[in-house]
Amino acid sequence: MEQNLTASYESCRELHRQHGRTYYLATRLLPAWKRRHVHALYGFTRHADEIVDRTDDLAPADRAAELARWSESFVAGLHGAEVDDPLLPAVLHTIAVFDLDRDDFASFLRSMAMDLTVTTYPTYTDLLGYMEGSAAVIGSMMLPILGSSDFAAAREPARQLGLAFQLTNFIRDVGEDLYRGRTYLPDEDLDRFGVTRADLAGAVTRRAATPSIKSLIAYEVERARLHYAAAAPGVALLAPGSRACIRAAYTLYGGILDEVVAADYDVFVRRATVPNHRRAAVAARALLASPGTPIVVPPTNARAVPAAAVEAA
Repeated sequence: MEQNLTASYESCRELHRQHGRTYYLATRLLPAWKRRHVHALYGFTRHADEIVDRTDDLAPADRAAELARWSESFVAGLHGAEVDDPLLPAVLHTIAVFDLDRDDFASFLRSMAMDLTVTTYPTYTDLLGYMEGSAAVIGSMMLPILGSSDFAAAREPARQLGLAFQLTNFIRDVGEDLYRGRTYLPDEDLDRFGVTRADLAGAVTRRAATPSIKSLIAYEVERARLHYAAAAPGVALLAPGSRACIRAAYTLYGGILDEVVAADYDVFVRRATVPNHRRAAVAARALLASPGTPIVVPPTNARAVPAAAVEAA
């Protein structure tokens, strides 16, 4: 049994190493005993995402059936059934060790199922409904593992950081998501800047954004930074051994937005990534930062995003 559990944690770690470069690097800054539990959560979320997005040879109905089968196996495992899966034993063990909220996992799986049927979001409030399960609950899941001096106060900043990370991904991956038939930038935002899906598709083909698309992306960058600003106070509330990890993740993911800005908001020229030398420097600074060092919050232009566009967050 212990051998199978060890193998399961290793499978999750390897999945994390291969696909979550930024997050994996940050996780290396955690105390060793916490790392495998973070790998387990990553393995759970990544595998569900793989079923939805990386099985292009399967029809949507077949992918939905596969996601339902895997979800049922997970739920059965929560009720004590043995599971024949390389990742789930580690996930179930982590849930048990930290008594994680099962509803968070159910919410996450619901959002993954949405990706098989929902292709657009009329408003940011609608998108937040999806991101509640796909991003905010990840912060809730992580918090008991990270530890905190005040869990009640730290919960909302953790959720905000999940939203910030996800919106950063949406901004960076507009072209990739469009290829899968989805647009995560809300319809109301496209309308605000006079952008159509055909315009986005044309930008993918040309590998160049129009001025209107650049204005749209700049707007979304400001919105994401408001989420980062809301998340920042939570870092000081984490257990001391966890702060370097989240400080590094915060800075590195925010650095993706810096790369978008440096490219003049053209996310179609190349994929926005933080250079390796900068990753290493950020990790080193996070590890060496004294406990009282405040996190650097990127400047935001709150006037660029109407209050109604972020208040639901």
